[in-house]
Amino acid sequence: MTRPIRAIGVPMDLGADRRGVDMGPSAIRYAGLADALTELGYEYTDIGDLDVTRPELGDPDSVQPSTGRAKYLAEIRELCVNLEATVAETVADGTVPIVLGGDHSIAIGSVRGSARSGDIGVVWFDAHGDFNTPETTPSGNVHGMPLAAVLGHGSFATLDWAPASIDPENVALVGIRNLDDAEREALRDSGVTVFTMSDIDERGATAVTEAALSVADAPDGVHVSLDLDWLDPREAPGVGTPVRGGVTYREAHAAMETIDETKLRSIGLVEVNPILDDHNQTAELAVELTASALGKAIL
Repeated sequence: MTRPIRAIGVPMDLGADRRGVDMGPSAIRYAGLADALTELGYEYTDIGDLDVTRPELGDPDSVQPSTGRAKYLAEIRELCVNLEATVAETVADGTVPIVLGGDHSIAIGSVRGSARSGDIGVVWFDAHGDFNTPETTPSGNVHGMPLAAVLGHGSFATLDWAPASIDPENVALVGIRNLDDAEREALRDSGVTVFTMSDIDERGATAVTEAALSVADAPDGVHVSLDLDWLDPREAPGVGTPVRGGVTYREAHAAMETIDETKLRSIGLVEVNPILDDHNQTAELAVELTASALGKAIL
């Protein structure tokens, strides 16, 4: 029997430096997520949006690590602790959580919640490494740090709400094409497997995704983190940090169709920014790709 699915909206833009990504959950819902998954036979519920502090009411410097900078860290912590509990409760109910972002900083709560009661792997589809720390970040924006946070790098190691019980050997990055120098060095020493766009060019999206899933193979399933800037901006214009040279529409679907929905423990859709989009194209693509990951096929 198909497992039930629960959507969790997280209208967060505290981790980014461009406004609008807080409207991502509404855009994804408007693009027809409920209908797409109901048509596949899933029992679908939506618990609405978690409460998120607006930037106007927050203080970007309210809490800072002993070294470096991470903007709105206190507010992001509050949200991620709440999201972690919500995701963990959803998994415990035997339900697949789909976290609708929001910027990528929310992945700290998503991954910790998914990993709270299980041994999981992570596949991270992204143009960026998200492996900066407060000490290495050029911007202070936490949406460039969530993978480093859940793996306890830098000053994140001292925060009780950030590191997750994830083995770096079970983490794969897919589609990477933009890294800061410090990120590149840290990833080389991290144990994380990185598949760049060059790997996809040489081997194909299906083969690379299969390899990534093999890396992330863990007893209790896989968390998929899908940043829409993984795709080329011509396919997904509605993102805050576009990078040319991403995957095509068909490559993205081929990759998602490779995911075994029976092993999918949780999924996060992040960085959809309707203000920057063209007729909700990016949100619609997020819905299509989610359906492909959950079993939609041509035949």
